[in-house]
Amino acid sequence: MVFSSPIFIFGFFPVFFLLYFITPSKYKNLTALSGSIVYYFWGAPMFVFVIAASLVLDWTLGNGIYKNPRKGTRKLFLTSAIISNVGMLAYFKYSNFFVENAFHAMDSLGMHHGTWATVALPIGISFVVFEKITYLVDIYRRESAPAQKLEHYFLYIFLFPHLVAGPIIQYHDLAPKLLYRVHDYAGFKQGMFRFSKGLIKKVWIADLVATAADSVFAFPPSQMSLSTAWLGIIAYSLQIYFDFSGYADMAIGMMRLMGFTIPENFDTPYISQSITEFWRRWHMSLGRWMKAYLYIPLGGNRVSLFHSYINLVIVFTISGIWHGANWTFLIWGIYHGCFLVLDRLAWLKISKKIPSWICIIATFVTVSLGWVLFRSPTLSYAVGFYSTMFDLHRIAVFHPEAALIIRPQIWFAFFVGILVVLYPLYKIWLIKSFEHLASRMNGFSYEYATLIFLLLALSRVAVSQFSPFIYFRF
Repeated sequence: MVFSSPIFIFGFFPVFFLLYFITPSKYKNLTALSGSIVYYFWGAPMFVFVIAASLVLDWTLGNGIYKNPRKGTRKLFLTSAIISNVGMLAYFKYSNFFVENAFHAMDSLGMHHGTWATVALPIGISFVVFEKITYLVDIYRRESAPAQKLEHYFLYIFLFPHLVAGPIIQYHDLAPKLLYRVHDYAGFKQGMFRFSKGLIKKVWIADLVATAADSVFAFPPSQMSLSTAWLGIIAYSLQIYFDFSGYADMAIGMMRLMGFTIPENFDTPYISQSITEFWRRWHMSLGRWMKAYLYIPLGGNRVSLFHSYINLVIVFTISGIWHGANWTFLIWGIYHGCFLVLDRLAWLKISKKIPSWICIIATFVTVSLGWVLFRSPTLSYAVGFYSTMFDLHRIAVFHPEAALIIRPQIWFAFFVGILVVLYPLYKIWLIKSFEHLASRMNGFSYEYATLIFLLLALSRVAVSQFSPFIYFRF
């Protein structure tokens, strides 16, 4: 049930929040949990029971970790819990990948092999497992107490706004609100505005530029022109940002409607002047997770300079394969890890002597080249796509397949998307202009903006085709 789908917008959303708001305060957690389980059951009915069983195990082991005075026993409990969670992730997400590659290797050696029943990938399993590990490790580190009630731990994991694609939340940030939270008009107003803003990003920008990206990537690289390949990857760069940040806005907005305040996940990443800065602005909750639960345990900056560089590459290699069971994601992770090392070796010093706009363009191009791996179905396709992007013999401005993507509404989405991406660079002028406009309109409020956003978004939802969020498959 995608947040931008008609069944969610016109069905689940109004029914759930109507029931939630009329529920007495002491039962709101129960309503939120029931609605979240229904939401997840809709998309992955069988996996609900797997998660529920693993949550009971986590909660039991978490209490054992917290209460046991012996460090060795606590570490044994933690290790057991992490193995069970990583094992669940490995089975559901990577078993097909490993078996297919093993079968391919056996075929190349002329060896016979049996058959394999493909394992279905439950939606959001990567985010679920990361949050479960966060809960257990924080208890072990004494940074958090375990959930007072099993219901609280279930709600922490199952809360439907962030269940499928984040942001990744630490339990101790949410725990106080599970006991008491305020529901007022200010929170409702902010939540609806943020939800509407995210819905606009998804249906009016991400889904439109996706048409261009999908049209380009549907062609074999050998049939593309250089200009079409670049247009396709720029379209995908805009699509993945507005798709994922739109989801994050909707998630943050719905959590705010329920009285929760959760961390931001994006901070205008395409104005970054280095890959290091990009990862401080892109999928911020994942960046914090990788630093706290991978990079620092590996030694962080406490080890030698060379060792810290190796740690960076290891962390981003894990991040890459976390995104998907494909060689393209693995190479994408290594790609970013290597550029982070290059930042520390030279670029962060060199960039201080270069105009900022050049650094922004260079970083955007570097990130976009990485998105080729992220979007390509296979490694060989990515190699062919790169070849086309830099083949000057294919520099033709127009090409037959370009007719599929040169449409007014797509160019409009490109234009609006680029304006939004570059907003921080001209926001001072824009804010002054809007302040002048607002004064002439007797103040432009959240209510007006929310109403306009909702009407525009709903008009698009009502007529557009189903388009899942990119990160739902992770």
